[in-house]
Amino acid sequence: MFKKILIANRGEIALRIQRACRELGVRAVMVYSEADRDAKYVRLADEAVCIGPAASAQSYLNMPAIISAAEVTDAEAIHPGYGFLSENADFAERVEKSGFQFIGPTPESIRIMGDKVSAKQAMIRAGVPCVPGSEGELPDDPAQIRRIAKSVGYPVIIKAAGGGGGRGMRVVHTEAALINAVAMTKAEAGAAFGNPSVYMEKFLQNPRHIEIQILADSFKNAVYLGERDCSMQRRHQKILEEAPAPGISRKLIERIGERCVAACKKMGYRGAGTFEFLYEAGEFYFIEMNTRVQVEHPVTEMITGVDIVKTQIMVAAGEKLPFTQKQITITGHAIECRINAEDPFKFTPSPGRITTWHAPGGPGVRVDSHIYSNYFVPPYYDSMIGKLIVHGDTREQALARMRTALLETAVEGIHTNIPLHRELMVDAKFMAGGTNIHYLEHWLEQHKR
Repeated sequence: MFKKILIANRGEIALRIQRACRELGVRAVMVYSEADRDAKYVRLADEAVCIGPAASAQSYLNMPAIISAAEVTDAEAIHPGYGFLSENADFAERVEKSGFQFIGPTPESIRIMGDKVSAKQAMIRAGVPCVPGSEGELPDDPAQIRRIAKSVGYPVIIKAAGGGGGRGMRVVHTEAALINAVAMTKAEAGAAFGNPSVYMEKFLQNPRHIEIQILADSFKNAVYLGERDCSMQRRHQKILEEAPAPGISRKLIERIGERCVAACKKMGYRGAGTFEFLYEAGEFYFIEMNTRVQVEHPVTEMITGVDIVKTQIMVAAGEKLPFTQKQITITGHAIECRINAEDPFKFTPSPGRITTWHAPGGPGVRVDSHIYSNYFVPPYYDSMIGKLIVHGDTREQALARMRTALLETAVEGIHTNIPLHRELMVDAKFMAGGTNIHYLEHWLEQHKR
């Protein structure tokens, strides 16, 4: 096991990784920007290094500064968390070339799965079902593009090969709009991701967003930890997640989970990862793989009892997975609400000083947050300030616990999206389970403030 790990992130995930380090008896080095000087995890760190001003480009995305911090503190490994540099293959490569262990997959795996075209081709080879579409990058010839669209069937969606986070996508309903849409998406992709390549897929009308969590070691051992339903989204951004997914048979989950495990073994994947699927009419269609720990990993931890972050660290240190697939059992139901510093219905960011913070408690309640009373939420980063997670024996009990926990939670001084979550927890269709990825946006249209 490592003696010292540098945590190259901020916010709740930085504190989450720090906690895992403490359980493993590993010293934690925190890097921080000037804006995060007073963060709880910085104060609690064994060592802390300021790596630059508030702007992400000069701090949390500054590769030389992070690697220098690892060198001066004698850290042995770097955990990137999620966001920032977590899926940057060049960073993973620089970390390992500098003599440190990257706590995540190999740079090769990140590259393959980071390019949506190569990821899809890898999944097709591994027998994982994919959305019908172009076999690879779209050609330049308009006639060929039209032929592909006709064979796939309208509506289609044009996607950036290097895209992510809901950006670089355009839905096309008619042949007349096709060529212009491809050109616009290419231009956007080149500007946003430095890669103008795009590909085409069938646009599924009412799918759910289901993902499979996997863990793999360096010895070709891999397991899947059930599934999560992440369909409650606004502009492709997840608002809340739950596990297991309501109304999908265990046999179907087992079948897709086994294929994901086989794909990991085939490509020699190491660490934590998530296979994301669209699910419609009883069929799963692969869309992308996230090669890092997910924001929503706690719901999987709650139903399996597996500490995903600790396992990530153990695997990176060269240990074998401490469990087999047969030892993974799913117990009860878990729900996670992302708590964001924003207007609950207009979604405008609400940075500022938190004057009051009271976290909920009780059976099956978990709060992952770095905030405290008098904490100043900086305006420079993502608006998420914490996650409220509950577990119950049944989905109904989990819903009841979440309703209670949301009522108990008090955040004053800034706006948060807690009022939105309170309303969703009593929404009849969400309570029934199985809402699709468009449901929340339709709901927000009907409940305009």
